Amino acid sequence: MVHPDDSASTHAPPGVGARSAPGQAWILAPLIAGQPVYRPGRWVGGRFQYPRPQHPPRITGALPAGPAAVLIHGVDGSVATLCLDLDTSKALKGVVDADAAALGRLLDSSGLRYVADVSPSGGRHLYVPLAERMTGPEARELVEAMTLMAPSLDPGPHQNVTDGCIRVPGSLHKSGGHQILTTHLSAAYDILRRRNPPAAVQALRRALAPELRRARELKNRQAKAAAAAAAATRGPGSDAVVPGGSQSPLRVLARTGLYDTARYASPSEARMAVLNHFAACGWTLEQVRGELTGQFPGLAALYAGTGRQERLLDAEWAKACAFTQKPGTPERGGKSARINNTSQPLLTGGQAEPTSRAGVHQLVNDLENVLYAVLDHRLKERGREGVSLRLLLRAVLGYLRTMETDTLDVGCRTFAAALGKHHVTIARLLPVLASASDGILSKVGEARGRHADTYLIQLPAHFEQLARDLSWRRGKIHGIRPVFRALGDVAALVYEAIERGRLSPTTAAIVRATGLSRTAVDTALATMSSYTMIERRHGHWAITAGTGLTDLARRLGALDDAAEQISRHRKQRAAWHAWLDRHLTPELAAHEIDDPEADLYWIPPSDTELHVGGTLWRVA
Repeated sequence: MVHPDDSASTHAPPGVGARSAPGQAWILAPLIAGQPVYRPGRWVGGRFQYPRPQHPPRITGALPAGPAAVLIHGVDGSVATLCLDLDTSKALKGVVDADAAALGRLLDSSGLRYVADVSPSGGRHLYVPLAERMTGPEARELVEAMTLMAPSLDPGPHQNVTDGCIRVPGSLHKSGGHQILTTHLSAAYDILRRRNPPAAVQALRRALAPELRRARELKNRQAKAAAAAAAATRGPGSDAVVPGGSQSPLRVLARTGLYDTARYASPSEARMAVLNHFAACGWTLEQVRGELTGQFPGLAALYAGTGRQERLLDAEWAKACAFTQKPGTPERGGKSARINNTSQPLLTGGQAEPTSRAGVHQLVNDLENVLYAVLDHRLKERGREGVSLRLLLRAVLGYLRTMETDTLDVGCRTFAAALGKHHVTIARLLPVLASASDGILSKVGEARGRHADTYLIQLPAHFEQLARDLSWRRGKIHGIRPVFRALGDVAALVYEAIERGRLSPTTAAIVRATGLSRTAVDTALATMSSYTMIERRHGHWAITAGTGLTDLARRLGALDDAAEQISRHRKQRAAWHAWLDRHLTPELAAHEIDDPEADLYWIPPSDTELHVGGTLWRVA
């Protein structure tokens, strides 16, 4: 095994200069490898592989005559160098280049130095040397977390402790040519000799905290799904758990640029499939342009150049909008009759003369004062159920402000999508909230057919004086913003206490304001602080302005979970409406036909819209 020697000279040996010929670049191999041996590559059954030889050759100063790959792990399973393999079989070359740049920025911001090379096929490798060897599971966890931000990254070499290997600079490629070192050879030698300290690795862990959490949750879901599937095969009565945030073919296409040639004859057809779905989900052209350099670089790569993209995007977006707009459908956002299961719900109960828009906003302002002054303190006595009731009441008020009505004719699935809960939980909580709201929420109509129970929201007479005495508070009221689907209800209430506080509160003040236990508040503060959502200044907590909640929600997988829940609700509504129509399939627009490539709703990315009163309400 190769161990770094801090006392050794970091100067390059004689003959190593700026020119990185393959033979010269090969001298870096023993500094990258986990063991001082390599594996020759050869074709096995029509596939190029690096099989395990009986007597693996040792790494010497001579460049092997054929393709060769060094082992990443040592004999004890530890890793001396993190090897990031960005593969063109995972994504188009444009995505590979974008991922390499993004990972480079991540490593630079963490204080990690790395060596880079490029293969004749367009793939890229990044090598991050470690001063202290890392265990195999720890290295695998880090690399798998990076795959969530770089779709072209192949975690395979770090997932196989016994056979994980990688071609290093100078090695011959299977298609001809060599791995070309893109880092200056003298600098690369220096980086691999003076390796990265543990403090820089810890900084990388902190920067990848959302991805590490999401990767662990995905593994847990997959394990539960596998266990449920195994139980189902042993006997009836078990339902498999479907992991959230599923990757539909269209989403993979937008992220990687790779598409099924049997379904799409050309990149143009693949692009239109993604744009059609964007248009059906309510995106705007500006949002699409922003994500071409954000979470969907594969769609940009399908244009094969920025010039072609600028020339074609406007026309193709217009075609997508025309295709997804059903004839006779009013403009999006208008209050009209329900035409499908994603239309804005109509109100079917309430007062004969609806309250004016200004009156509704004044009502919500007064009710917010009552909520924070009285109801929060009453509901906190109900324990865990009280936390859910407090957030549900916030969601009700947010919905009233958005839809500008004082009557509530909304299904449980709509609230479930906005709060990140199961619709059965909402169905249980709504009657409890009506009885605990002290006259604010009153049921005035029973559910029938396609319409939900109807509730009237009003300010009771015994709260009128209190509402007049208290001044209105600045800020918006939220149910659950997408990021708190991952962080939990307690974190949502703690963040709200910091956000809406007149002064930056202390931990003790947050405990008093929220009515939560000190342990729960400390845990939520520590979690949000680790994601740089909040920061502590002289004992007081404040919101970190530079952290976008939408971007953090995307990194934690909360947006994918919300989109999957909305898609599931759409199908359940369609099935229920079909049953109501005597099992006749309801009329659907062309973009709503059940298609395995278009079954995942994509929430438009906007920090100003992803709150109660914004996108989640519109699509739920």
